[in-house]
Amino acid sequence: MRRANRKVCPSYHRTLTELMFVGYQRFVLLRAFSGDVQEERLLSPQTMADFDMVLKHWGPVEADYSSHGNLVLTRLFHEHPETQKLFPKFAGLGKGDLASNAAVSAHGATVLKKLGELLKAKGNHAAILKPLANSHATKHKIPINNFRLITEVIAKIMGEKAGLDAAGQQALRNVMAIVIADIDSTYKELGYTG
Repeated sequence: MRRANRKVCPSYHRTLTELMFVGYQRFVLLRAFSGDVQEERLLSPQTMADFDMVLKHWGPVEADYSSHGNLVLTRLFHEHPETQKLFPKFAGLGKGDLASNAAVSAHGATVLKKLGELLKAKGNHAAILKPLANSHATKHKIPINNFRLITEVIAKIMGEKAGLDAAGQQALRNVMAIVIADIDSTYKELGYTG
């Protein structure tokens, strides 16, 4: 069921679609000005609470992206060895060498910094996510399931190192479900079925 309120935008003499329900307790606000469409999400109170809960525990991660990033990638490669081959720089590293590898720490930090940007955007992440999804589909060829795998690893690490309890870990999963759905949408637009 779609519901929209329409108003004439006097400065552009264009129709302004204010609010449309699009499912999964998400709302999308679309504004059309001179052919340029901007998207803003109005999220449900529960989804906003999920973002807030995760962000409340983000400080320790943000304070040391390199260490936490290394923990995340090392754990991902140990628990899901098939994922290591998706990172050409790390494909030849032995399991015992991962924790002390500066490149693993640096890449893990990059992953967590981007996640921090996405969390702070609280669902209004199209400008952040599109380039990431594009490169992961066209250049890196990362299957969508790998985002689910790393989500589980991040949830565990945040539980251990940042005090994120079971409810907080579920909140992270809920938030990442939105992010992953948007990545998957971009993958489909690009024709990538990974």
